[in-house]
Amino acid sequence: MVRNRAAAAGRVLVTGGAGFLGSHLVDRLVSEGWRVLVVDNLSSGKLSRLADARRRGALTIHKVDVRSGDLAAAAARFSPDLVFHLAAQTSVAASMADPSRDADINITGGVNLLEAAVAVGVERLVFTSTGGALYGSGAALPTAEDTPLRPESPYGISKKVMEDYLHFWKQAHGLDYAVVRPANIYGPRQDPGGEAGVVAVFARACLDRTRPTIFGEGTDTRDYVYVDDVVDALMRAAEAGEGGVYNIGTGVETSTTEVFEAIARCVRFRGGAVYGPPRPGDLPHSALDCRKARRELGWQPYTSFEEGIRLTVDWFGENP
Repeated sequence: MVRNRAAAAGRVLVTGGAGFLGSHLVDRLVSEGWRVLVVDNLSSGKLSRLADARRRGALTIHKVDVRSGDLAAAAARFSPDLVFHLAAQTSVAASMADPSRDADINITGGVNLLEAAVAVGVERLVFTSTGGALYGSGAALPTAEDTPLRPESPYGISKKVMEDYLHFWKQAHGLDYAVVRPANIYGPRQDPGGEAGVVAVFARACLDRTRPTIFGEGTDTRDYVYVDDVVDALMRAAEAGEGGVYNIGTGVETSTTEVFEAIARCVRFRGGAVYGPPRPGDLPHSALDCRKARRELGWQPYTSFEEGIRLTVDWFGENP
């Protein structure tokens, strides 16, 4: 259990720990007394995101790609009890443009990690999948975990394949795991230039008094969940294990136009948005049924959309 391990100063490996979500998870782990090893190739991750955690706790950072043979050596030296696998190619649009690269990072890198985890005797692995790109455009909304998986992008396919590999690894090698399928995550530290996320893009643009681009007509909807709520779900999923799969979101659809308008109101931006063509691979609508996480993990989103937007905009205002 996470709480027992934390009390005993357990050891945890976080792939992609210098990323947006990963750095928030590392903050939580350090606060709970874990010894943390972050492996990140820093292609999109930033060491600055981990500066506070490095001052406060036992944190080691290795610049290592999950596809590299150096990953196994780093894991063997650290000997973690638990692994959070967050490192990934995360853009649907990028996966459409370059499926081979998406598969290389998300599948080849993921299998390399699974091999390393078994070799060093890891007890449990928590995998960050996707709740939006996995189910496809024909799924009923809000979408539950037992909905057939029909991803419509290489990114969604690669996440599905890794879930299948986890199931196989448990059967073949006894590696316990849990899967978290988050909705659209937003919050402080998200990169408006590198990582997909309209909240970050719109916040930065509106604060800079430039007109952001809305792809399509602005009627596409997503389920927006605040980053700290997702971190809480990851920690709870680490306690559950047993091959559990959990949607993590709010169950509420919010349109792209509504996101823009909320941010514009928050920063008193009176300019309009620019509209561009729809991006290939983007689903028209997505929202997640998260009753299983509430029932089995005791999890629920505690940050309202309005509060999350305010916290995010405040952070971008303080970090130009």
